[in-house]
Parts: sequence; C-alpha cells; structure tokens
Amino acid sequence: MPTPIEDYALLSDCRTAALVSRDGSIDWFCAPRYDSPSIFGALLGDAEHGHWMLRPADPDATSTRRYDGDTFVLVTRWQTATGVAEVHEFLAADEPTTTLIRRIRGVSGSVEFAQTVRFRFDYARARPWVRQVGTKEAPALLAAAGPEAVVVRGARLRPIDHAHHGTSTVGEGDTIDLSMIWFPSYTATPDPVDADALLEDTWAQWSDWAATISHRGVHQDRVIRSLLVLRALTHADTGGIVAAATTSLPEAFGGSRNWDYRYVWLRDAALTLEALTDHGFLEPADHWRQWLLRAIAGDAKDTQIMYGIAGERDLTERELTSLPGYGGAAPVRVGNGAVGQYQADVAGEVFVALEAAKLAGLADDPQAW
Repeated sequence: MPTPIEDYALLSDCRTAALVSRDGSIDWFCAPRYDSPSIFGALLGDAEHGHWMLRPADPDATSTRRYDGDTFVLVTRWQTATGVAEVHEFLAADEPTTTLIRRIRGVSGSVEFAQTVRFRFDYARARPWVRQVGTKEAPALLAAAGPEAVVVRGARLRPIDHAHHGTSTVGEGDTIDLSMIWFPSYTATPDPVDADALLEDTWAQWSDWAATISHRGVHQDRVIRSLLVLRALTHADTGGIVAAATTSLPEAFGGSRNWDYRYVWLRDAALTLEALTDHGFLEPADHWRQWLLRAIAGDAKDTQIMYGIAGERDLTERELTSLPGYGGAAPVRVGNGAVGQYQADVAGEVFVALEAAKLAGLADDPQAW
C-alpha cells in the first residue's frame, strides 16, 4: 500500500516543494520549479522511482512531528530504544539555487540514523551519473543527468544497487547537517552552505509573513496554516499561483482521472487572491496582476483558462510510462489538456478578485484595465 496522502508534510521555498512521509522519506521533489521533472518520484510509484530516506536505523523507532511555529520548517522527533533525536528539515528561502536542508539533532542518549538516496531524474526516466567529489572530512556526492545536477553533503554515502546508503550517529547535543543543492549541470558545483544561517533566515521569513495575518478569530491556527499553504504555492519570482504541488494524484483510488495541477488556473488563483486579500495581503494581488497582464497579452479572444507558472501557453498533456502512479493509479500525466477548454465563469472570477483587492486598497495600474 502507498503512504497515505494525509501522512505527507509539505516543504516549500515558494518556488518548488517537497513531500516528506511520516517515515522520513522525501517521496516527491521537483527542482527548480513546482512543474519541473521529478528527482524523487516515489509518490507515484515506489522507492525505485526515487526518494531520500532519513530515519533511525532502529526499525521500532516511533515519531511525532510538527512545524516549528508558523513556518515550513518541519520537526520530526524520533524515539528509539537508545535515545531521542530530531530531524529539522526545510527548503531554504531566497537561495540562488534550490537548497534542501535536513538537520539531525541529538536530544538524549544516542541514535543511529540510516540514510538512503535513490536519484531518479526526469520522472524516473534517467539514472544520473553519480560520483564522490568531496573529502573524507567533508563528503559530497554529485549526481548529474542531462541539464540538471544535485550535490549532497553531510555524510558519507556508498553505492549499493543503484542507490546510496550511509549511517550517522548523534548523541545529546550533537548536530549533523545534510544538504542537497540542485543546480544546472553545465555550471560549477555550488559551494557548501551555512545551515545555521539558512535556518534562521527561512524561519524568520515564514514567521514574519505569518505575523502580519489579520485574522484573530475562531480557528486561528487553522486559518494561519491554510494561508501559509496558499503562500507556499505562490511562485516568489513570477507571482503565478499553482493549484497544487503535485501531478497525477487520483480523484479516486486506482482510477484514471489523474491530472497535473502544477499550473496556474485563473479561477483558482483568483479565489486564492480573495482569501489573501481578505486577510490583509495586497502584495500577492499586485504580483499576480502583473503576472496576469503578461500571461494574457495579445488578443482577448485568445485568453486561456490556465497558464504555466511564468505565463507559458503551451501545456500540452502527455502520459508517462516511467511512473506507475499512486497506488497503481495510471496513467501519470504531465501538462494539462484543460488548457484548451472554455469555461464561462473565469473572467468573472478574475474581475471579482481584482475588484476586491482594489477595494482593500490595491492601487490602480494604468495598464491593468
């Protein structure tokens, strides 16, 4: 049986996302954008389709987890027969290349962690070339295939049957920082990062944003988390708001209605803007209005109901055979044929959202009318 969807936690840097299971496995990760080909695709198959597992070697270890305050820094606390340890993990905010940090911190006793990485680039269609590029004191593993590459640092990993494995032990007060940085394969390998600084900056950015939420009523915690998720799905550079961070999760288990939602539907984005505007956020509305003006440029009759994250028009739908689907629900699709549909309510939804933003104080743009 696949991991239940509700057992995944979301990490985001407002450019892409990763899904982490309760067992400590990153089973979905695309870089550098939400709609990029997957590097870890076990969500739509199994471990052989790519994942990054980090958990205690003790098979009887138990865990609890939470987000660290109003952020997307995930904290998983592991209890084992020999001790207690935590994993703090996040996608770093505002880094020039996508950077994923997994920090192991010893709480009490001693805990041995096992790590397994299976790189499966391009929706599990490409097994990359992998080689050691670090030193004994500073191990680093470089994986590259076609236009993309990642470098993993922090622990020695050894190859076994197209996967890389390693163990690390932490005692009380010990810290081990693991990092994975995505970068174009034709550029220089990025330097090691300062995990302390990245954690501080990322925590502060999410916390500062959440602190400005105007809601102080019923269900406050749930409202704040919901708004954080909407922010996590808003691309920091383009302003495009994706409907979801995933593709091909089935509407019904085992069914074929499996669509790619990593794009910007005008209706969905408009409803998201209304929610953000209602809680005092005008900057995302302005950013998305700029995105909209670029996306719909040209003849009004050619306006689509959806676009790519940067306003791309060509979202041709196709099926992949390299991933068997969530729980066997096939086919797995990328792109979305809905791009060619006509949906009569879309223009109205957009006008309503922008009018609400204007009434909330968003300044007029002379280009926008």
